[in-house]
Amino acid sequence: MEELSDFVKTRRKEVYLTQEEFADKAGVALTVIRKIEQNMDRTDKVNHSQRMKVSIAK
Repeated sequence: MEELSDFVKTRRKEVYLTQEEFADKAGVALTVIRKIEQNMDRTDKVNHSQRMKVSIAK
């Protein structure tokens, strides 16, 4: 399963946006985008939750 941090960073770069531009379009603070892309804060908890849901569904 692709990490949220990788997904966000890849998609942002595909549309040629800086982190600041992406945050602006998404309506969130720049620090939110930075933390997500650096896999910090609650991102790990989200990724673990997704993995648990997938493993339970199997």
